[in-house]
Amino acid sequence: MQDWLQIAPEVRDARAVVALESTIIAHGMPWPDNLATARLLEQQVREGGAVPATIAVLDGAVRVGLSAAQLEALAQSRDVLKLSRADLPYAVASRRAGATTVAASMICAHLAGIRVFATGGIGGVHRGAESSFDISADLEELARTPVAVVSAGAKALLDLPKTLEYLETRGVPVIGYRTDEFPAFWSRKSGLKAPLRMESADEIARFLATKWAMGLCGGAVICNPVPEADEIPAAEMREFIDTAVAEAKARGIAGKAVTPFILGRIVELTGGRSLRTNIALAASNARLAAGMATRL
Repeated sequence: MQDWLQIAPEVRDARAVVALESTIIAHGMPWPDNLATARLLEQQVREGGAVPATIAVLDGAVRVGLSAAQLEALAQSRDVLKLSRADLPYAVASRRAGATTVAASMICAHLAGIRVFATGGIGGVHRGAESSFDISADLEELARTPVAVVSAGAKALLDLPKTLEYLETRGVPVIGYRTDEFPAFWSRKSGLKAPLRMESADEIARFLATKWAMGLCGGAVICNPVPEADEIPAAEMREFIDTAVAEAKARGIAGKAVTPFILGRIVELTGGRSLRTNIALAASNARLAAGMATRL
């Protein structure tokens, strides 16, 4: 592994580590908000007593823990691949720069021995999946890779009931952190019940340790609702989402390009408000993940 897996010394030597994705840097936000957000998330992890490990593929290697220079270069790069399980070895073998999605970040975190990963929102079952079969690889990764994912639920542009059903079928625990409701990314409520509820990072860490000690494979989704002061209520978001989804369909946008297009269009439709909410929820998730990592 020495040739293609490079773990930063600080990450390698730490007792508590939180993995962070890089798609939010390369594809999720515009410059310079993406770099400021990446730095903020790392800061939140440090303040929580853990070491951040932002993950990306650079120069033919999976990098677990980026330097300040690497972080800035990635934030300004334009030709960066969006990596999931299928593309990860291609980026390494071809020495292409790649930003890791939830699925790819989980794989790399597991390779580096990291058990906790913080992101914004997980992918899921897309609307119309019954005919398009468009289902995020994030869900299958959660079923197979033993990494806990802290998120603000699934992105509200998805089919949330089908996403929850898929996770249940694959045996993935979905835990509401101090909530009985499955959050919908920008919104605290979706109208859907969270299967489990836990009140503290301690309680979640005990649950995860027990799950893995029992030999139960796969990860878990820890649902941390966006802070109340930063949320956009679901009823208000619905119109923006429907407009952006309809535009993506009209333009024939499909596959990996769908989510970045819709998220970018929603930022425009909300006058930047959704971006501010995205940053707030990602920071909140990083703080919770740090608490879990220190206890694990």
